[in-house]
Amino acid sequence: MRVSIILPAKNEEQGLARTLPALRAMWPQAEIIVSDDGSTDGTGRVAAEYGARVVRSPYSMGNGAAIKRGVRAAAGDVIVFMDADGQHDAVYIDALLAKLGEGYDLVVGARDAAGQANRSRGAANRFYNELASWMTGHRVLDLTSGFRAVRADRFNEFLHLLPNGFSYPTTSTMAFFRSGYPVAYVSIPVGRRVGRSHIRPLRDGVRFLLIIFKIATLYSPLKLFAPLSLLFGALGLGYYGYTFATAHRFTNMSMLLLSAAVIIFLIGLVSEQITALVYCRSPR
Repeated sequence: MRVSIILPAKNEEQGLARTLPALRAMWPQAEIIVSDDGSTDGTGRVAAEYGARVVRSPYSMGNGAAIKRGVRAAAGDVIVFMDADGQHDAVYIDALLAKLGEGYDLVVGARDAAGQANRSRGAANRFYNELASWMTGHRVLDLTSGFRAVRADRFNEFLHLLPNGFSYPTTSTMAFFRSGYPVAYVSIPVGRRVGRSHIRPLRDGVRFLLIIFKIATLYSPLKLFAPLSLLFGALGLGYYGYTFATAHRFTNMSMLLLSAAVIIFLIGLVSEQITALVYCRSPR
């Protein structure tokens, strides 16, 4: 089994200097690819010094775009994704691959509470995990972890779905669940990153909020649209009951709310059919 290890990196010169020596020592036979997302420091130089293959974008296109470039360049049957900031320890790759060998198509390194960057990030990740668990019907321990092992042929099926920015782990995990590919989790400790994080709380908080809705519409749209439809329907009937009891009439507002309930449900129904088509694979 050929293994390719991909590290998306943007200005991670210091992190790579800590990660790559251990990675090369433990996995000398693996293909190590550093996908340089338009770094302005010595990221590419450090990666080359430690024998990694460097694929580089001339300007920053986002973490997801770096992942896609790395995957297209990889030759392995199994791909391991790691962060380049020094948080992930190469010693745990064995545990991910061992779990993959049990018949899973995707194995995710799940962080505990101590592995979260801060309380707000930890709370947001818990919310994402609960949302994904509800959407999929399976317990999701870490939706946004960037430390994972996956079968390359399976991952390539969903490469076109991945966003160029945040968050490829979220989208790929949900895609595997949606397509019926088995997913497993392995608990791993996570160290402190080297250097500054590229996450900006305000800007990326809005992005993560949008990801929540993208998860819902990408995985099972009716689970998002049906409750909204029921809410508007209940408001319409409730308002009609109130106006009938007080004024003995059916108001335009009641009609508007009930019409919105029907329209939202139909949009969800159409979205469900589109989602099914997106995940329908062509015969090989």
